[in-house]
Amino acid sequence: MPGPRRTTRTRTTISVDHDRGVFMISVAAELAEMHPQTLRMYETRGLIEPKRSPKGTRLYSQADVDRLRRIQEMTGELGLNLAGVERVLELEEQLDRMERKVDTLERRAAQLQDEIAGLEERRDEVRADLVRYQAAPGTDVVRAADAKPLRRRIPIDRG
Repeated sequence: MPGPRRTTRTRTTISVDHDRGVFMISVAAELAEMHPQTLRMYETRGLIEPKRSPKGTRLYSQADVDRLRRIQEMTGELGLNLAGVERVLELEEQLDRMERKVDTLERRAAQLQDEIAGLEERRDEVRADLVRYQAAPGTDVVRAADAKPLRRRIPIDRG
């Protein structure tokens, strides 16, 4: 007589892009703990922009649900009206753009500093190789073999 059957359970994990619309309005409303009509009103006000399926069905992403929760927090816990929420979201988006711009400018400044350091190093190498020659009296052209180095040091402008 065979022993008890063992069943093996498998777990399937699906990874979806944070910005990909996958939730229908009823699911998004439940996840954000609000009525679907509230989501429609927020969309009308421009606070949320769900994706649309080819047939026009609203599809909310995890990012949309997170934003809805943030709106809920601002209106419920902080007491902001929707105009205040709009302004806060605008300012947050502006701040994000400015932070990205500052990051880009800081990276470019670091690149330029590296380029300047390399150019200064090259300038110093070239200056070390330069030697001034004095032509024989009464001649305009000096042959390399006839050139005589000056004994005095040539000042170098480091500015």
